[in-house]
Amino acid sequence: MAERFEDLRAWQTARSLTNQVYALSGKEEFGNDWALKDQIRRAAISVMSNISEGFESRTRPRFIDFLGRAKASAGEFRSQLYVAHDQGYVDDKKFEAISDRADRASRQLYHLIQHLEKNNGSGRVQEIPEEYVTN
Repeated sequence: MAERFEDLRAWQTARSLTNQVYALSGKEEFGNDWALKDQIRRAAISVMSNISEGFESRTRPRFIDFLGRAKASAGEFRSQLYVAHDQGYVDDKKFEAISDRADRASRQLYHLIQHLEKNNGSGRVQEIPEEYVTN
C-alpha cells in the first residue's frame, strides 16, 4: 500500500529520468539550445509533478486524470529527445538509455491507470497494490 507518492515505482522512474535529462542537458552544445533545454526539462519535471499532485489529491478519479497528464508529458519528453538526438546533442547510446527510461515510465503509468480504472474500490488512492510500490 502506498502511503506517499515517493513510494510509487512510476514516480521513482520519473525522478531518475529527470536526473538523467538534467545531467545530459547541462552539456555544452545541448545547454546552448535554451529553448529545447528548457522544454525537455519541463516535460521531465511534469511527469514527476503530475504523479505526485494526483496522488496527493487522494481521490481515484483525480489521480487517474493526473496520471494521464504524466503519461502525456512522458510522450512529449520522448518527442523532444528525438529532437535532441537529431541535432547531435545526444549520442545513440545515451538516446537509447534515456528513451528506454521514458518508455518505462510511460508503461508504468499506463498499467497503474488500468489498475485504478478496473478496481473502483472506495475511491481512495492508498489502495494501490504492492506491484506498483517500493519501500
